Amino acid sequence: MSAPVTPEQIATRWFAAFNEHDLEKLLSLYHDEAVHYSPKLKIRLPETNGLVRGKQALRDWWKDAFDRLPTLHYEVTTLTANNDRVFMEYIRQVGTEPDMLVAEVLEIKDGSITASRVYHG
Repeated sequence: MSAPVTPEQIATRWFAAFNEHDLEKLLSLYHDEAVHYSPKLKIRLPETNGLVRGKQALRDWWKDAFDRLPTLHYEVTTLTANNDRVFMEYIRQVGTEPDMLVAEVLEIKDGSITASRVYHG
């Protein structure tokens, strides 16, 4: 029997999938009804008020981001985890755009991300 996956391990897998632009690997980390909030989502799709729910909505959001921003990359600066969440700080890098400091919280239950919330610095 293998040990349960820790929130820090989930975060590490999250960054790997995101930086590879591997949508299926990224979505596999999420619960089917996970919710995600992002200020960029609120700007791009105002009707959402920045919040989407479920894997299909997550798929649509990240597919659009990967298609529009092929050089999108996150550089991890800090991971702070406890039993049911991980606080991640990273630098968002996109081609010629200025780097952006980002913080994100992943809430985790039974080995899946149930909620994520993005904060821009």
